[in-house]
Amino acid sequence: MTFDHALVLGKFYPPHAGHHHLVRTAAARSRRTTVTVLGSSAESIPIADRVAWLRAEHADDPGVVVLGDLDDHPMDFDSDPVWELHMGVTRAVLARRAIADGDPSAAAVDAVFSSEDYGEEMAKRLGARHVLVDRDRTAFPVSGTAIRADPRAHWDRLAPATRVGLAARVVVLGAESSGTTTLSRDLAARLDAPWVREYGRDHTGHKLAAARAFAPDAALGSLVWTVGDFQDVARRQGELVDEAATRGPVVLCDNDSWAATVWGHRYLGAPRPEIAPDARRPALYLLTDHEGVPFEQDGWRDGEHLRPWMTARFTEGLAARGVPWLLVTGDREERLARALAAVREAVAAHFRFAAPPVG
Repeated sequence: MTFDHALVLGKFYPPHAGHHHLVRTAAARSRRTTVTVLGSSAESIPIADRVAWLRAEHADDPGVVVLGDLDDHPMDFDSDPVWELHMGVTRAVLARRAIADGDPSAAAVDAVFSSEDYGEEMAKRLGARHVLVDRDRTAFPVSGTAIRADPRAHWDRLAPATRVGLAARVVVLGAESSGTTTLSRDLAARLDAPWVREYGRDHTGHKLAAARAFAPDAALGSLVWTVGDFQDVARRQGELVDEAATRGPVVLCDNDSWAATVWGHRYLGAPRPEIAPDARRPALYLLTDHEGVPFEQDGWRDGEHLRPWMTARFTEGLAARGVPWLLVTGDREERLARALAAVREAVAAHFRFAAPPVG
């Protein structure tokens, strides 16, 4: 049977493979499918994020529109007045879909697709048919509760956009030759987590090669840096981190998009916040102290005299952003031990989800 307008409703806290199966089942049998994300203000994943992740995953599913809204009404499946409070929010979201489609009279649904027993009552109140999908979770044995309890164990049940949004990013940054690569790689190895290289060095190599297409004897010191260069670095660094996030819930990064703003300040002579205005906030920044670390000139670095200035800029910037960060000092073993403790605490906090309201 083909339906005209189907409703798929849930918290999607977070969206997982079972949810996507439900949406696609509805879409395959319906001309239009409205996916409604109704979340509570007590929950710790923003509704807007859940909507964005679902939209990304179902962008190519015909007729699917994902909308989110706040539903802070109490949960009581035995109370008719409480039921009607929730139904009021549901009808309002369906009206939003119809208004956006340019046909306010098309808000009604003729099917409710769900994997929950409450779907029967909801369909009845909407004058629609209930289609129960995988109630016993045999096709996709996963739940939002299980994912919130142990994201690592169920990472493969999350769509790429959800993984990118949920991953705990740990970023190691610092002045030249202060040990960012060593520490970030050591942490990745100890945590069995994906590691993301610093893209800025790659960009410098590409820029030098391009300069030599005009002047074969061009050297690093002759390169002309622009805001666009650092915007390109920030964008590509972010892409590399996002790709790594699809492979594991914790990602270790040698620099990130925001770090490009500090390097831009150094090469452009002034702060340029437009380099990375939308840089993500990681679970933790680790700033490697240059003190006590011998400077190694590998032919690509500016010089030892710039390290105190760079460390100060990173310190000021991190404090101004209000992000969690830690200055890491000592030898290699001391740094790793201190960083590991901080990372484990930060990751645990990152994946500590508020419990959803229950009936």
